[in-house]
Amino acid sequence: MARQTITVNEPNDRWMREKIQENEYASKSELINDLIRRQRELEEERIWQRNELIKGEESGISTKTMAEILEEAKNRGKQKFP
Repeated sequence: MARQTITVNEPNDRWMREKIQENEYASKSELINDLIRRQRELEEERIWQRNELIKGEESGISTKTMAEILEEAKNRGKQKFP
């Protein structure tokens, strides 16, 4: 595991100490790693959403009705989450 030294301002340090005192985290290292993990997940989600929007734009205009599109989406959802 890589070891790092970081400097945080007083409000951030106070916030981290509060989270530890509230037993949300065992240490500042655990808290920092969780924040970084969450940020990485958000970035991955944004990339996925952006790629899906690009695919949608590139697919052109649909000739399906809104009802057909909704039904297709429901069926896809049932297949993924039976």
